[in-house]
Amino acid sequence: MTSGRDDRVLPATRVLAVVIVPFLVVACVLLYLFPGDTGRWFAWEVKPRMTPLIMGSGYLAGAYFFTRVALSRSWHRVHLGFLPITAFTVFMAIATLSHLDRFDHGHVAFWVWTVLYLTTPVLVPLAWWRNRATDPASLEPEGDFALSRRVRALLAAAAAMQFAVAAVLLVSPATMIAIWPWRLTPLTAQVVAGWFALPSVVALMMAIDARWSAIRITLQSQVIGLAFILLGIAREWGDFDTSNSLTYAFTAGLGLLLVGLVALGALARGMQRRAASSALRR
Repeated sequence: MTSGRDDRVLPATRVLAVVIVPFLVVACVLLYLFPGDTGRWFAWEVKPRMTPLIMGSGYLAGAYFFTRVALSRSWHRVHLGFLPITAFTVFMAIATLSHLDRFDHGHVAFWVWTVLYLTTPVLVPLAWWRNRATDPASLEPEGDFALSRRVRALLAAAAAMQFAVAAVLLVSPATMIAIWPWRLTPLTAQVVAGWFALPSVVALMMAIDARWSAIRITLQSQVIGLAFILLGIAREWGDFDTSNSLTYAFTAGLGLLLVGLVALGALARGMQRRAASSALRR
Protein backbone atom coordinates (compact mmCIF):
# COMPACT_ATOMS: atom_id res chain seq x y z
CA MET A 1 0.00 0.00 0.00
CA THR A 2 1.43 3.37 -0.97
CA SER A 3 1.65 6.21 1.55
CA GLY A 4 -1.13 8.01 -0.32
CA ARG A 5 -3.43 4.99 -0.04
CA ASP A 6 -2.95 4.25 3.65
CA ASP A 7 -6.73 4.32 4.33
CA ARG A 8 -6.42 6.91 7.07
CA VAL A 9 -9.20 9.28 8.11
CA LEU A 10 -7.77 12.76 7.69
CA PRO A 11 -7.77 15.01 10.79
CA ALA A 12 -10.07 17.54 9.10
CA THR A 13 -12.61 14.79 8.35
CA ARG A 14 -12.49 13.60 11.93
CA VAL A 15 -12.91 17.15 13.27
CA LEU A 16 -15.92 17.72 11.00
CA ALA A 17 -17.53 14.55 12.35
CA VAL A 18 -16.86 15.54 15.96
CA VAL A 19 -18.39 18.99 15.39
CA ILE A 20 -21.51 17.62 13.67
CA VAL A 21 -22.40 14.88 16.19
CA PRO A 22 -23.62 17.13 19.05
CA PHE A 23 -26.01 19.00 16.73
CA LEU A 24 -27.45 15.70 15.52
CA VAL A 25 -27.86 14.37 19.05
CA VAL A 26 -29.67 17.51 20.22
CA ALA A 27 -31.92 17.51 17.15
CA CYS A 28 -32.73 13.83 17.67
CA VAL A 29 -33.66 14.33 21.33
CA LEU A 30 -35.85 17.36 20.63
CA LEU A 31 -37.61 15.94 17.59
CA TYR A 32 -38.04 12.33 18.62
CA LEU A 33 -38.77 12.71 22.32
CA PHE A 34 -40.74 15.96 22.11
CA PRO A 35 -42.38 15.98 18.64
CA GLY A 36 -45.33 17.98 19.94
CA ASP A 37 -43.16 20.83 21.24
CA THR A 38 -41.38 21.89 18.06
CA GLY A 39 -42.99 25.32 18.20
CA ARG A 40 -41.13 25.90 21.45
CA TRP A 41 -37.79 24.17 20.85
CA PHE A 42 -37.22 23.99 17.12
CA ALA A 43 -36.57 26.25 14.13
CA TRP A 44 -40.25 26.12 13.13
CA GLU A 45 -43.38 24.40 14.36
CA VAL A 46 -43.52 21.03 12.61
CA LYS A 47 -46.91 19.34 12.39
CA PRO A 48 -48.17 16.66 12.59
CA ARG A 49 -45.89 14.74 14.95
CA MET A 50 -44.97 12.03 12.44
CA THR A 51 -42.75 14.43 10.50
CA PRO A 52 -40.48 15.35 13.44
CA LEU A 53 -40.33 11.65 14.35
CA ILE A 54 -38.93 10.87 10.89
CA MET A 55 -36.48 13.73 11.20
CA GLY A 56 -35.40 12.65 14.68
CA SER A 57 -34.88 9.07 13.50
CA GLY A 58 -32.68 10.29 10.68
CA TYR A 59 -30.63 12.49 12.98
CA LEU A 60 -30.09 9.54 15.33
CA ALA A 61 -28.81 7.48 12.40
CA GLY A 62 -26.57 10.38 11.40
CA ALA A 63 -25.21 10.75 14.93
CA TYR A 64 -24.27 7.06 14.91
CA PHE A 65 -22.60 7.38 11.51
CA PHE A 66 -20.53 10.46 12.33
CA THR A 67 -19.52 8.96 15.68
CA ARG A 68 -18.14 5.99 13.77
CA VAL A 69 -16.35 8.39 11.41
CA ALA A 70 -14.76 10.18 14.37
CA LEU A 71 -13.55 6.86 15.83
CA SER A 72 -12.67 5.03 12.62
CA ARG A 73 -9.12 4.10 11.70
CA SER A 74 -10.09 3.24 8.13
CA TRP A 75 -11.50 5.77 5.67
CA HIS A 76 -12.92 3.17 3.30
CA ARG A 77 -15.16 1.83 6.10
CA VAL A 78 -17.01 5.14 6.40
CA HIS A 79 -16.60 6.88 3.04
CA LEU A 80 -19.82 5.48 1.62
CA GLY A 81 -22.03 7.71 3.79
CA PHE A 82 -20.59 11.06 2.73
CA LEU A 83 -22.21 11.53 -0.68
CA PRO A 84 -25.66 10.42 0.58
CA ILE A 85 -25.36 12.98 3.37
CA THR A 86 -24.29 15.56 0.78
CA ALA A 87 -27.49 14.88 -1.17
CA PHE A 88 -29.51 15.22 2.02
CA THR A 89 -27.92 18.53 2.98
CA VAL A 90 -28.47 19.94 -0.51
CA PHE A 91 -32.17 19.05 -0.26
CA MET A 92 -32.35 20.69 3.17
CA ALA A 93 -30.66 23.84 1.87
CA ILE A 94 -33.16 24.07 -1.00
CA ALA A 95 -36.10 23.55 1.37
CA THR A 96 -34.75 26.18 3.75
CA LEU A 97 -34.10 28.86 1.12
CA SER A 98 -37.46 28.17 -0.53
CA HIS A 99 -39.44 28.69 2.68
CA LEU A 100 -37.53 31.17 4.83
CA ASP A 101 -40.80 32.85 5.76
CA ARG A 102 -41.99 29.68 7.52
CA PHE A 103 -39.18 29.72 10.10
CA ASP A 104 -39.08 31.37 13.50
CA HIS A 105 -36.35 33.93 12.82
CA GLY A 106 -36.24 34.94 16.47
CA HIS A 107 -35.26 31.47 17.66
CA VAL A 108 -31.62 30.42 17.95
CA ALA A 109 -32.58 27.04 16.43
CA PHE A 110 -33.37 28.80 13.14
CA TRP A 111 -29.88 30.25 12.92
CA VAL A 112 -28.27 26.94 13.85
CA TRP A 113 -30.37 25.15 11.22
CA THR A 114 -29.60 27.75 8.56
CA VAL A 115 -25.85 27.82 9.21
CA LEU A 116 -25.68 24.02 9.20
CA TYR A 117 -27.54 23.64 5.91
CA LEU A 118 -25.66 26.41 4.16
CA THR A 119 -22.25 25.04 5.18
CA THR A 120 -22.58 21.24 5.23
CA PRO A 121 -23.46 20.99 1.50
CA VAL A 122 -19.93 22.30 0.96
CA LEU A 123 -18.00 20.84 3.91
CA VAL A 124 -19.25 17.25 3.70
CA PRO A 125 -18.43 16.65 0.01
CA LEU A 126 -15.17 18.56 0.43
CA ALA A 127 -14.17 16.18 3.24
CA TRP A 128 -15.07 13.22 1.02
CA TRP A 129 -13.15 14.64 -1.95
CA ARG A 130 -9.98 15.25 0.07
CA ASN A 131 -10.10 11.96 1.96
CA ARG A 132 -10.93 9.71 -1.00
CA ALA A 133 -7.27 9.70 -2.05
CA THR A 134 -6.44 7.51 0.97
CA ASP A 135 -8.85 4.71 -0.04
CA PRO A 136 -6.87 1.64 -1.20
CA ALA A 137 -9.93 0.61 -3.30
CA SER A 138 -9.37 -3.06 -2.49
CA LEU A 139 -10.90 -5.73 -0.30
CA GLU A 140 -9.65 -6.08 3.23
CA PRO A 141 -7.23 -9.00 3.56
CA GLU A 142 -9.44 -11.03 5.91
CA GLY A 143 -13.15 -11.77 5.74
CA ASP A 144 -14.05 -9.12 3.18
CA PHE A 145 -16.03 -9.74 -0.02
CA ALA A 146 -17.97 -7.92 -2.73
CA LEU A 147 -21.75 -8.10 -3.08
CA SER A 148 -23.08 -10.15 -5.96
CA ARG A 149 -24.32 -8.54 -9.17
CA ARG A 150 -27.88 -9.54 -8.29
CA VAL A 151 -27.77 -7.77 -4.93
CA ARG A 152 -26.16 -4.73 -6.53
CA ALA A 153 -28.91 -4.62 -9.15
CA LEU A 154 -31.57 -4.75 -6.43
CA LEU A 155 -29.84 -1.91 -4.60
CA ALA A 156 -29.69 0.18 -7.78
CA ALA A 157 -33.41 -0.40 -8.38
CA ALA A 158 -34.22 0.61 -4.80
CA ALA A 159 -32.08 3.72 -5.23
CA ALA A 160 -33.97 4.74 -8.37
CA MET A 161 -37.39 4.31 -6.74
CA GLN A 162 -36.49 6.23 -3.60
CA PHE A 163 -34.84 9.05 -5.51
CA ALA A 164 -37.90 9.38 -7.76
CA VAL A 165 -40.05 9.94 -4.66
CA ALA A 166 -37.51 12.43 -3.32
CA ALA A 167 -37.40 14.36 -6.59
CA VAL A 168 -41.18 14.73 -6.82
CA LEU A 169 -41.39 15.80 -3.17
CA LEU A 170 -38.76 18.45 -3.83
CA VAL A 171 -39.81 19.73 -7.26
CA SER A 172 -43.59 19.35 -6.99
CA PRO A 173 -44.52 19.17 -3.32
CA ALA A 174 -48.20 19.85 -4.09
CA THR A 175 -48.35 16.61 -6.08
CA MET A 176 -47.22 14.57 -3.08
CA ILE A 177 -49.17 16.58 -0.52
CA ALA A 178 -52.37 15.51 -2.30
CA ILE A 179 -51.63 11.79 -1.90
CA TRP A 180 -49.25 11.54 1.07
CA PRO A 181 -50.22 9.24 3.98
CA TRP A 182 -50.08 12.07 6.52
CA ARG A 183 -50.44 15.83 6.30
CA LEU A 184 -47.57 17.76 4.74
CA THR A 185 -46.92 21.41 3.96
CA PRO A 186 -44.72 22.60 1.08
CA LEU A 187 -41.84 23.00 3.56
CA THR A 188 -42.23 19.63 5.27
CA ALA A 189 -42.71 17.91 1.90
CA GLN A 190 -39.33 19.20 0.76
CA VAL A 191 -37.75 18.32 4.12
CA VAL A 192 -39.13 14.77 3.90
CA ALA A 193 -37.67 14.67 0.37
CA GLY A 194 -34.23 14.88 1.93
CA TRP A 195 -34.92 11.80 4.02
CA PHE A 196 -35.74 9.89 0.80
CA ALA A 197 -32.75 11.29 -1.09
CA LEU A 198 -30.28 10.14 1.56
CA PRO A 199 -31.12 6.40 1.56
CA SER A 200 -31.50 6.44 -2.22
CA VAL A 201 -27.90 7.59 -2.62
CA VAL A 202 -26.83 5.12 0.11
CA ALA A 203 -28.31 2.28 -1.97
CA LEU A 204 -26.62 3.63 -5.10
CA MET A 205 -23.25 3.87 -3.36
CA MET A 206 -23.64 0.31 -2.05
CA ALA A 207 -24.25 -0.84 -5.62
CA ILE A 208 -21.17 1.04 -6.85
CA ASP A 209 -18.73 0.18 -4.05
CA ALA A 210 -19.79 -3.36 -3.24
CA ARG A 211 -17.12 -4.08 -0.61
CA TRP A 212 -18.82 -5.34 2.54
CA SER A 213 -16.19 -3.59 4.67
CA ALA A 214 -17.19 -0.28 3.04
CA ILE A 215 -20.92 -0.93 3.38
CA ARG A 216 -21.27 -2.25 6.93
CA ILE A 217 -21.20 0.93 9.03
CA THR A 218 -23.46 2.92 6.72
CA LEU A 219 -25.87 -0.02 6.57
CA GLN A 220 -25.98 -0.13 10.37
CA SER A 221 -26.82 3.56 10.40
CA GLN A 222 -29.68 2.99 7.97
CA VAL A 223 -31.05 0.12 10.05
CA ILE A 224 -31.10 2.34 13.14
CA GLY A 225 -32.97 5.09 11.30
CA LEU A 226 -35.53 2.72 9.77
CA ALA A 227 -36.20 0.96 13.06
CA PHE A 228 -36.94 4.24 14.82
CA ILE A 229 -39.14 5.47 11.96
CA LEU A 230 -41.22 2.30 12.23
CA LEU A 231 -41.48 2.79 16.00
CA GLY A 232 -42.61 6.35 15.25
CA ILE A 233 -45.29 5.08 12.88
CA ALA A 234 -46.65 2.80 15.60
CA ARG A 235 -46.49 5.68 18.08
CA GLU A 236 -48.30 8.20 15.87
CA TRP A 237 -50.56 5.97 13.80
CA GLY A 238 -53.34 8.49 14.39
CA ASP A 239 -51.53 10.96 12.12
CA PHE A 240 -52.05 8.64 9.13
CA ASP A 241 -54.98 8.61 6.73
CA THR A 242 -56.04 4.99 7.14
CA SER A 243 -58.34 5.26 4.10
CA ASN A 244 -55.30 5.98 1.93
CA SER A 245 -53.71 2.86 0.40
CA LEU A 246 -50.34 4.66 0.41
CA THR A 247 -50.41 4.53 4.20
CA TYR A 248 -50.04 0.77 4.07
CA ALA A 249 -47.68 0.81 1.09
CA PHE A 250 -45.42 3.31 2.90
CA THR A 251 -45.37 1.29 6.12
CA ALA A 252 -44.91 -2.05 4.37
CA GLY A 253 -42.18 -0.61 2.16
CA LEU A 254 -40.18 0.64 5.13
CA GLY A 255 -40.68 -2.67 6.89
CA LEU A 256 -39.48 -4.65 3.87
CA LEU A 257 -36.50 -2.34 3.47
CA LEU A 258 -35.53 -2.85 7.10
CA VAL A 259 -35.90 -6.63 6.78
CA GLY A 260 -33.84 -6.57 3.59
CA LEU A 261 -30.99 -4.60 5.17
CA VAL A 262 -30.96 -6.82 8.26
CA ALA A 263 -30.97 -9.91 6.03
CA LEU A 264 -28.08 -8.47 4.00
CA GLY A 265 -26.13 -7.94 7.20
CA ALA A 266 -26.86 -11.50 8.38
CA LEU A 267 -25.85 -12.92 4.99
CA ALA A 268 -22.62 -10.94 5.08
CA ARG A 269 -21.74 -12.17 8.56
CA GLY A 270 -22.33 -15.74 7.43
CA MET A 271 -20.05 -15.26 4.45
CA GLN A 272 -17.38 -13.76 6.68
CA ARG A 273 -17.53 -16.72 9.05
CA ARG A 274 -17.25 -19.17 6.17
CA ALA A 275 -14.33 -17.25 4.71
CA ALA A 276 -12.56 -17.21 8.07
CA SER A 277 -13.19 -20.95 8.58
CA SER A 278 -11.87 -21.72 5.10
CA ALA A 279 -8.73 -19.67 5.78
CA LEU A 280 -8.08 -21.60 9.02
CA ARG A 281 -8.39 -24.94 7.24
CA ARG A 282 -5.83 -23.83 4.69
